[in-house]
Amino acid sequence: MRDALKSRDKVTLGTLRMVLSAVRNEEVSGKAARELGDDEVVKVLTKQAKQRREAAEAFQEGGRPEQAEAELAEEAVIKRYLPEPLSEAELTEMVRDVIAEGGYAGPGDMGKAMKAVQPKVAGRAEGKVVAGIVKNELSSGA
Repeated sequence: MRDALKSRDKVTLGTLRMVLSAVRNEEVSGKAARELGDDEVVKVLTKQAKQRREAAEAFQEGGRPEQAEAELAEEAVIKRYLPEPLSEAELTEMVRDVIAEGGYAGPGDMGKAMKAVQPKVAGRAEGKVVAGIVKNELSSGA
C-alpha cells in the first residue's frame, strides 16, 4: 500500500483499502473479534475479486464500459494477491483423485464430492467451474 501511495497509483491504493476494509469487517463479524488465517483471507480476496467481475459484467450489459473497465482493473489488483489459479487439466485431475478416494459414484454423490473437493481448491478455482467438472466426472463414471 505504501508503494501505491508513493507512486500515486489510485486504482491499486483504492482497491487495497477496500480489500483491507473487507478483511477487517470479516474479522469483527460474528460473536467475537478474531484474526483471520491465511485461508480465510484468501476467501475474502476471492469473494472481492468475484464481486468486481460480476459488477463489471453488469456495467458492460448496462452500457457503461468505463465503470466496467474500472471494476476489471480492481479485480486485476486483487488477483495479484491470490494464489495461482488451477488449470482445467489440474482441476480435473484433482477432482478425479477425490472421487476415487471417496468412492463417489453417480450424480447422487455430487454434494459429498463437492464438499471433499472444495477445501483442496479453495481460492484457486471458481465454484461454478469445480461443480461443472465434478458433475461431468460423476456422470461419466456412473
